[in-house]
Amino acid sequence: MKKFFSASLPLAFLLSLMIAFSSSGNLASEKRTVTFSKDVAPIIFNNCAACHRPNDIAPMSLLSYKDARPWAKSIKEKILAHEMPPWSADPKVGQFSNDPSLSQKDIDTIVAWVDQGAKEGNPQDLPAAPNFSDHWEIGKPDAVFQMPEEFEVSGAGADDYIYFRVPTGFTEDKWIQAAEFRPGNKRVVHHAVVFIETPEMMIAARAAARGRSASDDKNAPSFFEIGAHSVFRKDGTVRRVREDAPVIDDGCSASHGGSLGGSTGGMLLAVYAPGRNADVWPEGTAKKIPAGSNLIFQMHYSKTTGKPEKDRTSVGLLFAREPVQKMILSHDTTNFFFRIPANADNHEATACYTVNKDVQIINFMPHMHVRGKDMKYEAIYPDGRRETLLNVPRYNFNWQTLYKLKNPVSVPKGTRIVVTAHFDNSTRNKYNPDPARNVRFGEPTYDEMLVGFFDYITDKPKEKVIAKIDPAIYDSYAGQYIVGPGVNFSVIREGDRLMVAVPGQPKLEVFPESETRFFIRFVDAQVTFLRNDKGETTGLVFEMSGQRLRAKKVSKPDSTAQKN
Repeated sequence: MKKFFSASLPLAFLLSLMIAFSSSGNLASEKRTVTFSKDVAPIIFNNCAACHRPNDIAPMSLLSYKDARPWAKSIKEKILAHEMPPWSADPKVGQFSNDPSLSQKDIDTIVAWVDQGAKEGNPQDLPAAPNFSDHWEIGKPDAVFQMPEEFEVSGAGADDYIYFRVPTGFTEDKWIQAAEFRPGNKRVVHHAVVFIETPEMMIAARAAARGRSASDDKNAPSFFEIGAHSVFRKDGTVRRVREDAPVIDDGCSASHGGSLGGSTGGMLLAVYAPGRNADVWPEGTAKKIPAGSNLIFQMHYSKTTGKPEKDRTSVGLLFAREPVQKMILSHDTTNFFFRIPANADNHEATACYTVNKDVQIINFMPHMHVRGKDMKYEAIYPDGRRETLLNVPRYNFNWQTLYKLKNPVSVPKGTRIVVTAHFDNSTRNKYNPDPARNVRFGEPTYDEMLVGFFDYITDKPKEKVIAKIDPAIYDSYAGQYIVGPGVNFSVIREGDRLMVAVPGQPKLEVFPESETRFFIRFVDAQVTFLRNDKGETTGLVFEMSGQRLRAKKVSKPDSTAQKN
């Protein structure tokens, strides 16, 4: 035993020395003066300056010591609470390539700076401030498209949804690798979306304008803005779900999943919202803009400043350099039918859709308005396994993140995507404009939304061949079809053509692949008619942008539908 102790003494002595030196090093590190110029500014420039700069969306600039010093304590509090830089995803679910969270070393540096009195240090140590004047996240764009004219936003009143048509002038199909918005005035641009309007969509819009006896069909409203579905009412320039529309909080319990029977995601090019990154898709994948297409800018303006403002937003596009092997499409899993009761502090609503082909999901973007509390994406696979793909426990309307997966998630055909959201319509929600009223889906900020956006990789569509069939068979298909409460449409024969009409939208021609299966040329959509043993048409299956809906035929052709 004595020998053991004598042998262990040198080891114990060495360990003691190591601990002492380690402690001494930590103390030295703690006592080292941390300054803004040398230590803190590089962290801010790399992680915060994109927003915390003059005339951007953050409430203050942090580019200089003079700017940052008054906010020192607040900066410390926000980074220790992991509220800044903003990142709302549950760290236990998924891995994301654009997570901006600070390292522990950076957090410790800022905390030490504040605790030591937030000293400036030697101004000569200050690195050059980042220059954002010509900075594009996607790199220099190959093409930039701008709203055709400056739009003046009034200082008061309801929100505005304004659409602008911008010709691309493309004489050949273009594959887009990346897209980035440049809002002209971030103070009033609530969000912006650019849709792709193909030449066929433009023709349909002009035909609808002529059907309404419009004098100028060349300036016809686009497919994305014409009219309103039967569940909506128009309030100024915005659409709002009617109070008497069916109430379906659990969209997953309905056959349509809470949607209106389709998705515009297949024609969605890019989105801007405060806090959202640019759209950059993996190499070998891209979004397609067909030759002759227009870009439709959907601009949502909020009257936040109380005075007139002007905006002229633009979008930059980067063309694919490498051969495109796969196609990127967007999808919006939406519930249009929920209703949040007055004063409800944790109201739940869901939206669902079932994919009809194998895809790979690459990103997510939850979207709600100021009553949104949290949102979760789940996948229920064909074998019954259930997996959480993204969980955002503290949704922030003022910072709507695009969550880019490090590795795509493979989703096989038949998988059900479930989006679950909770809303706070109580007085405890300081952003709530009116806790005393029931709230429905609507475009203005004072209404609500439940939209689970995501992008996915899929095969490029094959060229479809129009089959030759006897148009007389179209008579058996013509009639009214219903998917569920508030979701219906018409099938109409017009001579040798077969048309599909959704209330408030232009009629679309469908083309036969076979006697029962038809397709729409400019979107990823198919219609398959169903017959009984007697050969009578009993319904149809409508597939669009990965969503599959079954509709029952309820009547013969409606003469009012012919006038749409």
